[in-house]
Amino acid sequence: MSEQMFFAGASGVWRTLLVGLCAYVLLIFVLRTTGKRTLSKMNAFDLIVTVALGSTLATVILSKDVALAEGVTAFVMLAVAQLAVTWLSVRSSRFRGWVKAEPTTLVRNGMMLSEPMKSERVTPDEIDAAVRGAGFDGLDAIALVVLETDGSMSVVSRANASASDRTQSTNGTNERPIRCRIG
Repeated sequence: MSEQMFFAGASGVWRTLLVGLCAYVLLIFVLRTTGKRTLSKMNAFDLIVTVALGSTLATVILSKDVALAEGVTAFVMLAVAQLAVTWLSVRSSRFRGWVKAEPTTLVRNGMMLSEPMKSERVTPDEIDAAVRGAGFDGLDAIALVVLETDGSMSVVSRANASASDRTQSTNGTNERPIRCRIG
């Protein structure tokens, strides 16, 4: 076995420590500058940016072929791309439709909807798990299970749905209570 497999010298360890610390601090700065949305999981693009940032950080720390300045450039490029996509999504429904999926109802009034389940590739067991995770023992008490744009499932009980309908009819607004999100 090669001795270099376990220890290639102090210079590599010091480089990893120094570059890793600098890259970490600069990544935090970039994330704080660009806002909370950069690390959110609101849609597939958000997930891609989060994974890419982590991969870039690991590459900068461990690869001698990637300089710190190149890594920071990659951090900034990813954060700016995320800002551009979210800025355009807020301002253009056409662009938003391109980067963000729509929520899909999988259960209505305690009944699983087979076509949406097939198209979203969701099994009855996954719905049952979400319902149990929300504190219910079956679909009898469920008004809706919605597959959200981030892949999580929202479970709305019939009691909450009825209460929100009463709230809507008495105050005349479209405000709805916040629902329990699973996932």
